[in-house]
Amino acid sequence: MSRRVLVVEDETPIREMLCFVLEQKGFEPVEAADFEQGLAKVAEPFPDLILLDWMLPGGTGIQFIKQLKQDEMTRQIPVIMLTARGEEEDKVRGLEAGADDYITKPFSPKELTARLKAVIRRAVPTSTEEMIEVQGLRLDPVSHRVTANEQALDMGPTEFRLLHFFMTHPERVYSREQLLNNVWGTNVYVEDRTVDVHIRRLRKAIAESGHDALIQTVRGSGYRFSTRL
Repeated sequence: MSRRVLVVEDETPIREMLCFVLEQKGFEPVEAADFEQGLAKVAEPFPDLILLDWMLPGGTGIQFIKQLKQDEMTRQIPVIMLTARGEEEDKVRGLEAGADDYITKPFSPKELTARLKAVIRRAVPTSTEEMIEVQGLRLDPVSHRVTANEQALDMGPTEFRLLHFFMTHPERVYSREQLLNNVWGTNVYVEDRTVDVHIRRLRKAIAESGHDALIQTVRGSGYRFSTRL
């Protein structure tokens, strides 16, 4: 699957190198050259991870993380700090501020991608067998049953997988392509509009209980599962 990574780095050669490595490894890089630009790009669809330089024009990486943590919509986004500072005290400051990992320059592309994948694995829910419940809508991955307010719902296997993905990845916008990759798989060829068809079927399946409002269309971006209107 293609993970979206925001690269906040003011040195152009380093930023371009990072984006090149990310693209080569199958990630989707988004660039920002300073503090304010970085914050502006932490927007829907939200990045799956942020690579953040310690020192930036307009502010520090520590200040950047603190602003992320103040917003409920962004506080869960994992952050890897990227810096020439190698002293233990600096590493501790970064981690205590909320960074998930710390890479000291210079580093190898192999180390970078290994750390990226490790942090993303920790951030993404790993259990696929736990029962999930949101506002009375309950999904059991083991029995493949969905209920709404204790009433059984009927839906196809694709709608079930789509709902499971949404319920385990709430409050984030996913494009049609991202949904295809995550729900259908990267080795299956289907058109983007197929997602729209199954979204309609899923909404219909959960509409009677009023849960269809949880699946929101974000114009120009994709879809989001959210309890917020």
